Amino acid sequence: PAMLESIFDLARASSYADRIDWLFTLITVVVGFWLIMAEGVLFYFLFRFRRRKGVKAQYISGEEKGQKKWINIPHALVILCDVVLIVGAISVWVHIKQNLPESDVKIRVIGQQWAWIFVHPGPDGKLDTEDDISTVDELHVEEGKVYHFDLESRDVVHSFSVPVFRLKQDVVPGRVITGWFEPTKTGEFDIQCAEICGIGHGVMAARLHVESSEDHKKWMAHHTREDSASLATAVTATAPSTE
Repeated sequence: PAMLESIFDLARASSYADRIDWLFTLITVVVGFWLIMAEGVLFYFLFRFRRRKGVKAQYISGEEKGQKKWINIPHALVILCDVVLIVGAISVWVHIKQNLPESDVKIRVIGQQWAWIFVHPGPDGKLDTEDDISTVDELHVEEGKVYHFDLESRDVVHSFSVPVFRLKQDVVPGRVITGWFEPTKTGEFDIQCAEICGIGHGVMAARLHVESSEDHKKWMAHHTREDSASLATAVTATAPSTE
C-alpha cells in the first residue's frame, strides 16, 4: 500500500505541477481507453473468426457501407480525442512556456560536466551585484515567490530537471534560456540532469531547498557572512607585508 501511494501520489511543489499531472492523466486515460478497445476487438475477432472445419473463409473488401462504419466511426472518434489532447497540451504549454509571469526573484543556473552552479541574488534582491551568493549543487528558494531563471551551459547539452516542480528544460551551449517556477511546498527535493552529458552524467545531481521566508532570510544572512569572511581572509592573505 505504501509503495502504491508513493507511485500514484507523487509529490508536487510548484504552482503548475497540477497542470502537468492533469495533462498526463488525460493522455493516459484517453490512450488507455483506445488501447483496451482495440485489443478487445482484436481478440474477439481472433476467437470469432478462428479456423473451423466446414467453414470457408470469406473475402471482405471493406467497401460495403455496413463494413465501412467499422473504420469510419472509430477513425472519427480517434480524431476527436486527438483534438482534445492537442487543446489540453497547448493550454498547458502556453501557461508554462509562453506566459512568463512577473518575477519576485531572478536566479542563474549553470550546467557543466558534472555539476550545477546556482547564482542567487543577495540581500539587495538583484542578480549580478557584489552580494550575489553562488552555490554548487544546492539551490535555495523561498516558498510562494515567483522565480525567473536563466539557464546556461559551459560545455555540452544538459537538461535541468526538477521532478517535484514538473520542470525539465534543456540547457544548450551558447544560449541563455529563461523559464520560471513558483515553489508551493517547503522541503528538500532532487535536482537532476536528464540528458546524457558524458561519463559523469549519473552523478550530476543537486538538491533543492524550498524554505519559508524566515528560514530563507537566515540562510541568506549566514552565506552573506561566510562570503564576507572568505573575502576578508583572501584580502589578508594577499596583502603585502609592512614589516
